[in-house]
Amino acid sequence: MADEQEILNRWRLVLGKYAKEQIPFSGGLRNQGEMEEVLDYLYSREYTQEQEIRQERSGGSGESQLTIPRWLTRIKTLFPQKTVEIMERHALEKYGMTELLTDPEVLRRLEPNKELLKTIMQLRHMMKGEVLLLARQIVRKIADELTRKLEPALRSSFSGRLNRNLTSPVKSMRNIDMKKTIRRNLKNYDTETKQLILKQVYFGARTKKYNQWRVIICVDESGSMLDSVIHSAVMAGIFAHLPMLDTKLVIFDTSVVDLSGYVTDPVETLMSVQLGGGTDIGGALGYCAQLIQMPHRTMVVLVTDLFEGGSYRRMYQVSQGIIESGAKLIVLPALDHDAVPNYDRNAAAVLADMGAAVGAMTPEELSGFIAKQLD
Repeated sequence: MADEQEILNRWRLVLGKYAKEQIPFSGGLRNQGEMEEVLDYLYSREYTQEQEIRQERSGGSGESQLTIPRWLTRIKTLFPQKTVEIMERHALEKYGMTELLTDPEVLRRLEPNKELLKTIMQLRHMMKGEVLLLARQIVRKIADELTRKLEPALRSSFSGRLNRNLTSPVKSMRNIDMKKTIRRNLKNYDTETKQLILKQVYFGARTKKYNQWRVIICVDESGSMLDSVIHSAVMAGIFAHLPMLDTKLVIFDTSVVDLSGYVTDPVETLMSVQLGGGTDIGGALGYCAQLIQMPHRTMVVLVTDLFEGGSYRRMYQVSQGIIESGAKLIVLPALDHDAVPNYDRNAAAVLADMGAAVGAMTPEELSGFIAKQLD
């Protein structure tokens, strides 16, 4: 019976206060009235104008009307974090509550996550003064968190072989030089116990011989590529700190913007993105081709859904020129852990037949692919 009442209570929260006569609250969830109030504040926007007028005329003796800051505070005390993030996303994307990003007090209370980052990027043009400064702080916090999550796996893809001739100060099991350790400690062998006493353990340093490669990351900044834009900016920032890579970053729509000067700072990159507009992939690839100095040591990573707004013929011609020069062309319809790519499959097939590596990848898969190309 208790389980049945809990189910009814949850249905009441789904249906809202207009179901109170048919499904009254009883026991079960705590703070049910408050939960209903904050849900109603958001989802009552589904009502038609006539229903909204009826609601306004009905009046009541309840608490004063919620404000955005109070609503944010209360949902965080009443619901789990995942539910809060869903409600914030609905408020921004479904109901156009853009005051969430134009009021400094509200912005301070928002949960920093990738969805908020995407919304800031989409609404950045609405922000000024203190709100814009706060937004940049939030973007930095989220970008730093993504970097911390991605960097270990990406750097491990480029880890070198063990150099036995160079001693390392890093004392880890992975770096133990067993032969050197045994050889240097043979003088400490105890003949009575027949045990080798290790007075000192030696560690080898991991190094990799390489000639620097140039990686040109060329990113379509259309709205459909937003997840991939975020990961591209963060990955470019990580790659830029690897000595074996000379990283360039280019974003494009119908115009091309070279952000290589900001490649070490994902925040500058992300706050420079202008979402929307047309797409000229051929023009962007043409610009990237000019950045190729040593073709056999260059990788062009094109992140786009391949829906060309310009000339497909030109896109194919420039792509073929890059491949025939000896450079490697990598085409990624998606660069994210979760994104399901929606892309021009015919264009992808044409580029693959030319010799381009085509396919959606996670950031770790891309770093592994690039690492395999290094000497």
